[in-house]
Amino acid sequence: MVDWAQMRDCRFDFDRVPELLERVERQADAEAWQELGWRLVLEHDLVSPASFAALPRLVRLAPRSAEARGLAGKILERAAGPHGCDDLLADCAGTIADFGVVLDRHLRSRPADYLVAFRALLAVEEEYHWANALEGFKDDINGVDCPRCGVGVTIAIGDFGCYSQVWDGGKETRRGLRPAAGEKLAGTGQWMHQITVRDGQEVLANGIAHLFGEAECPHCASVFNVADEYTSANRPVMR
Repeated sequence: MVDWAQMRDCRFDFDRVPELLERVERQADAEAWQELGWRLVLEHDLVSPASFAALPRLVRLAPRSAEARGLAGKILERAAGPHGCDDLLADCAGTIADFGVVLDRHLRSRPADYLVAFRALLAVEEEYHWANALEGFKDDINGVDCPRCGVGVTIAIGDFGCYSQVWDGGKETRRGLRPAAGEKLAGTGQWMHQITVRDGQEVLANGIAHLFGEAECPHCASVFNVADEYTSANRPVMR
């Protein structure tokens, strides 16, 4: 049983979250979902004890509720942050595993909220940096440092092209990215690519192939793996 008297939310209240959860469990309630959103996930990376206390009930709703899937995913995307609730997160291990099963089944149905659910699944798998970085590859922009010369390189993957970019003064230099072939992928990149191919998500699959492929530094012409450099700089240190 959850002692809600010990579970402050992001507004430093203790009683509203259980009341709101009861409302959405009874029926669809847009206002309750909206309030739950800003009580359980504050802007930027902030979550609270109530966020993790609410996870089991959100996951029970997740098979039939896009709002529950989205909110549970947002909480988990911030699970590596400085929330001070490691014990509560550890207690949710079984719930998180169940959420992964729900999400995988949902993704196979090729739903309208595919990207939201896919990011949530990445968070379930503790791939927090990817869960927070993926925007759907319409115009994804990420920054990495060239491992050879140290210059900041912009990596663009989207409708306007897939390239590495460096600005020197007012001059822009670009180089096309080199996507990885599906059979050459391994580890997390292979897993992400296989799921999106399985589910017919061509844009995501193509973006992942570029993300886990190679870039040429426009400044020094060295070639590096995009995902390796982004992961090295952005993957959180797990406690």
